[in-house]
Amino acid sequence: MINKRLLVKNLLAHNDENSFYDKKRFVAIGQKEGKAKFLKHVCALANSNPKNNSFIVIGVEDEDSKIVGVDFFDDSKIQNLVNAYLENPPLISYENIPFPDLPEGKVVGLVTIRSNGKICSLRKNIWKYYGGMVFFREGSISMPKAFDIELRDINSEIVATIEQHARNNIELTLDGVIDFINHRHKDLESDYKVFKEQFVVCWAGIKKKVRGETYFSRVDIELINEQVKLFYSALDEVTITFDEHSFTTIEYVQLGLKTKQTYYPLEKVVITFKNNGTYSLQSDLLFKPPQHDKKTLYHIFNANGALLRKLEKNMNLSPSEKKDLKFLPDTYLIAYLNGFEEAKDQMETARPLLKKYDVAIYGSLKEALRIMRKVQYN
Repeated sequence: MINKRLLVKNLLAHNDENSFYDKKRFVAIGQKEGKAKFLKHVCALANSNPKNNSFIVIGVEDEDSKIVGVDFFDDSKIQNLVNAYLENPPLISYENIPFPDLPEGKVVGLVTIRSNGKICSLRKNIWKYYGGMVFFREGSISMPKAFDIELRDINSEIVATIEQHARNNIELTLDGVIDFINHRHKDLESDYKVFKEQFVVCWAGIKKKVRGETYFSRVDIELINEQVKLFYSALDEVTITFDEHSFTTIEYVQLGLKTKQTYYPLEKVVITFKNNGTYSLQSDLLFKPPQHDKKTLYHIFNANGALLRKLEKNMNLSPSEKKDLKFLPDTYLIAYLNGFEEAKDQMETARPLLKKYDVAIYGSLKEALRIMRKVQYN
């Protein structure tokens, strides 16, 4: 069983970016350019390593490999994105790796890419790349190549050695449990469960009961053996259930127009642990977007645009406008889910403005974009 934090450290210590490893300060797959560049690197790494894993480490400075972290990214359907845009798509996973010195909510992203042994190419046009293009790695650069180039295996031994040095042990597991419960979440109610005598899942949050059902907020869930953060949210409500074989979460999001808020089930995730030392993760989107009157949404959409223009011009907001601004992320999300596709561009425009104006509202905007991404990929 590989400890992913050790794996990241070994990759960063091995050498600079190469044909099986890339590092990024961040990736912006919510935008067309960022999505295209991400797909280019996935394609290039898959073609350059037909018989072993390739990796992209996200949240690292390019010049000195300093770990700075990125926001928690929980899109379990990233494989759908790769399948939609790549021919002969590789298997891909995105995992969130906690590091002790990072701020709360920040992690290192680890993308693992496994080729299917065939030449991977773009299935269709995206940004400035054309359908049919094939990419390979030349050192630290992903370059377009001729389609009939031969796949070569040159890294299997190196990657196998790096992964072997990242194997987990009992000491690392025990240290991880103690650190999670006694240090990182000493102010929250926390617990752990051992599955199949091998896997340890820890979780923490603020517990409350509503009509006999137990919910958690400020939730953090980690698979300690692999140092992988399975779930993190400062806002949403989550139910947690488990038996001897599986661990299940259902995430609820609060949405509504201004003060009329309702909780909606967003996603169910089931981790099933097996006797052979492996596990599988199944996610199902449960979300049914709330539907609202188009005239009302159109009015709110225009009002949101006026608020953003005031922020751009550094104009003072009235008390009622400040109140409306708090609901801007939710109302933009609801507008998008009701057919106002331009709401997504408005939310991206709002990012730097809200980050400067109010950190809490900016956090709500990031949560709204996360929900939008989940719905889009599904």
